[in-house]
Amino acid sequence: MEPSVEPIVVMIPPLPPLKETGISPWPAQGEWTYEDYLRLPDDGNRYEIIEGALYMVNAPGFDHQYTVMQLLRQISNFVIEKGLGVVLTAPFEVHLSERSRQVQPDILFIAAERMPQPSAPCFVGVPDLIVEILSPNTVRTDRIVKFAAYERAKVREYWIVDLGTRSVEVYVLGNDGVYALFGQFRTKESTRSAVLEGFHVAVDSLFA
Repeated sequence: MEPSVEPIVVMIPPLPPLKETGISPWPAQGEWTYEDYLRLPDDGNRYEIIEGALYMVNAPGFDHQYTVMQLLRQISNFVIEKGLGVVLTAPFEVHLSERSRQVQPDILFIAAERMPQPSAPCFVGVPDLIVEILSPNTVRTDRIVKFAAYERAKVREYWIVDLGTRSVEVYVLGNDGVYALFGQFRTKESTRSAVLEGFHVAVDSLFA
């Protein structure tokens, strides 16, 4: 059973009145579309639409970005060496489905046979592996909202990296379409991956 998800309230600058401009007002949570997203202000925040709800992420801090870069480097080196595909990081749009058309994972891996074209502005489809780094203001989104969205879209593997506990949780999609915990890796241990077979990374190397 999927967890019950209540969209996070996002404060949005008001648009000019409809009667003066003909522009539609901001939609209610659960009714957001990609066209609505394109009207959002360029204010430095990262916005995502997941199952028709709008979510906002503030600029990440040093610890978050340190972990992103360490893990990005190590996964990317492995993928390039093996010729497996491509590894990307936010900001980059992933359109999982019609109702989740603007998701920006911290790190994503796309297998070679499904790589986007060089000029593609986004990736339309489902990445093979997604990594999210928990920040204090994204714990609920990453653990509940995105967990359910990635499971529903059938992302094969989902990593949750917890800065607070200095641990990595790896979830793998089963034949029943439900995530199962593949492993929880802590300091002095190395992570493993089902999708990137043979890939290992020392947990201690990921944290500042």
